[in-house]
Amino acid sequence: MDDEAEALNLKSFLKWATELGISDSPSTPSPDSCLGYSLFVSNFPEAGGRGLAVARDIKKGELILRVPKGVLMTSQCLMRNDEALSIAVKKHPSLCCTQILAVALLNEVNKGKSSRWWPYLKQFPRSYDTLADFGNFEIQALQIDDAIWSAQKASQKAEGEWKEVSALMHELKLKPQLLALKAWLWASGSISSRTMHIPWDEAGCFCPVGDFFNYAAPGEETSNSDDQVTGEAFSSQEDSMLKSVTELAAAHRLIDAGYEEDVSSYCFYARRNYRKGEQVLLSYGTYTNLELLQHYGFILSDNPNDKTFIPLERNMYSLCSWESESLYIQPDGKPSFALLSTVRIWAVPQSNRRPVAHLVYSGYQLSSENEVVAMRWLAKKCRTILDTSNNS
Repeated sequence: MDDEAEALNLKSFLKWATELGISDSPSTPSPDSCLGYSLFVSNFPEAGGRGLAVARDIKKGELILRVPKGVLMTSQCLMRNDEALSIAVKKHPSLCCTQILAVALLNEVNKGKSSRWWPYLKQFPRSYDTLADFGNFEIQALQIDDAIWSAQKASQKAEGEWKEVSALMHELKLKPQLLALKAWLWASGSISSRTMHIPWDEAGCFCPVGDFFNYAAPGEETSNSDDQVTGEAFSSQEDSMLKSVTELAAAHRLIDAGYEEDVSSYCFYARRNYRKGEQVLLSYGTYTNLELLQHYGFILSDNPNDKTFIPLERNMYSLCSWESESLYIQPDGKPSFALLSTVRIWAVPQSNRRPVAHLVYSGYQLSSENEVVAMRWLAKKCRTILDTSNNS
């Protein structure tokens, strides 16, 4: 799609969104676009591509976007407006909620321009780069065993779920291209990377305009220097009578997005102070780069939540009461508590382990000699992992 056609589609979509009540303004928005008061669509080549920037200076906790419940695309609303889909789905009670939403999404795409959601559907990417979309060559190129295993598992899971819904999709008489595994991967990728949490459906919802926000790892956004309570916007020198309880609560709001029952809308808030033109980022949760790649199809060059899992020697697992997911090295090189505790116990002579176990599990360093042995083992293990990766 060329730039001109893409711009026209975006303009049409924003007008459609406005007509359905989506707004970034506390007052009546422009009839042509739901954005412009607080946000505007922009491109950030080094930070997620297309995203949302602030159209003015924004204070932490300020409401910046509201999407009414009636505009949230869920399996329930799609079935409510399509009797044939609803009847067909009821014949397949074994399907999970995400499979139902994926089929409902493909069914809506099948309608083309006659779909109420067509302006929105044209904003979806044509493909995704989640682990389930990786071919064999791409999977092997991951090199790390954990990553290869995760990609293979994701691919097998997607293919298995596609086979389970095949009968339903044929009953709905979807176009041949929408029956293919490639189409199913697109629908699954859409759910994995674009849906947002809602309390009444585990599959989540598609949130028009709200899914334009790009990702920030927890802690990354709130470290901005403008986000200090001592700043002008939140100065303790101001007359406290000028600030309502609502404004003060908003200034310290911790949640950046969520469905709010009292206003029947999905609401988005600024997690920090923003200057005009800055990109607004949302936190989806704490994910490692592998998890980001699996669910969203991208990685961060500097991810504070990333970790490298460290496999133990066979004779060490009997000393460990934690799951393997707890045994890792953090980005700053520090071992997790579970990993460090296990290695410290292992470094103690077998006959002396029981008396000192409670000290280790309380986080104490037993001795300088014990610490040296533990650190040498960890360093050797890390070198082995790095050498294996470099030689793959």
